[in-house]
Amino acid sequence: MSIFPEVKKNFGFGCMRFPMKNDEVDHDQLCLMVDKFISNGFNYFDTAHGYLNKKSEPALREALVKRYPRDQYILTDKLSGPYFNSQEEIRPLFESQLEACGVDYFDFYLMHSQTARSFKKFKDCKAYETAFELKAEGKIKHVGLSFHDSAEVLDQILTEYPQIEAVQIQFNYIDYNDDGVQGKLCYEVCRKHNKPIIIMEPVKGGSLAGIPDEASEILAPFGGSNASFAIRYAASFEGVFMVLSGMSTIGQMEDNLSFMTDFKPLSDAEFNAIDKVVKIIESYDIIQCTGCSYCTEGCPSKIPIPSIFNIVNNSRRYSTYGGKWWYDFQTGGTRGKASDCISCGQCEDICPQKLPIIELLKSAAEEFE
Repeated sequence: MSIFPEVKKNFGFGCMRFPMKNDEVDHDQLCLMVDKFISNGFNYFDTAHGYLNKKSEPALREALVKRYPRDQYILTDKLSGPYFNSQEEIRPLFESQLEACGVDYFDFYLMHSQTARSFKKFKDCKAYETAFELKAEGKIKHVGLSFHDSAEVLDQILTEYPQIEAVQIQFNYIDYNDDGVQGKLCYEVCRKHNKPIIIMEPVKGGSLAGIPDEASEILAPFGGSNASFAIRYAASFEGVFMVLSGMSTIGQMEDNLSFMTDFKPLSDAEFNAIDKVVKIIESYDIIQCTGCSYCTEGCPSKIPIPSIFNIVNNSRRYSTYGGKWWYDFQTGGTRGKASDCISCGQCEDICPQKLPIIELLKSAAEEFE
């Protein structure tokens, strides 16, 4: 049983990648996905104020909150740094999130995307203290944090705020030993502080569903999709009570439910196969971008950075991929080319993967322009 008994199972609906139609959330498709998710016994939904250009919260209100009793779902939202600059602004923001979602309380409320830099701002604005006050008032059931920095910083935060009840970390088999993400080390810090763990990006923005053919062939004898191995990998670690997946289609939903409804941890043979897959993927020198799009929200040159990186990766993986054609299709017009980068650096400041985006864009410009 989960340490949080209200959480029915260990698989959650990440709400950053809803089905879209003409730049709006596809309400009908989302309702079908919500219905299938709940009918299979799952109840955990994870959103944030800025997801989908602020369209995620109201979409959940329409597809979930208005259609199901409050006790049938767990709703997690987050306090995001870009939307407040003082303690006085936090409560109005929080109330606007409750209103956007159509609820009176959040089951989990996370201090969003904590890094050394953002943690300083949250401390200066007494964000953690305000969240604990809201919990005492019954507007939050559990206060946690989501994290994108070194294990050392995470240890600092959990030492200063032992009241934190859960920690959301990026964790997948390709980031486990990554020097930037530090999946293994951050996991170990959570265990050291005895904090229940929520996993985000188990499929690394979908990239672990589209691994090279020779890697797929290693997993094929075990049965199941590539995504299934990534999600089960994350869910197999002790202390993990929730694994999130951002699903955009009913097909992705059905695939995930097929192996998480009756979850079975990876076997030793499957873990060994994953080790081989990691070596193959690393040999391709893939840009480890998850497509979160945090980098594009304030880009002064309007460069579609995740799209460009996806083109670079596909060009490295597949010899027949028409990278130049796709590059020209994705850039130009109202969207900037890689060479339009002015090296302001704000994309690198906010990137959860700590990617050297400026240099990577220079390389993409040399390759495709």
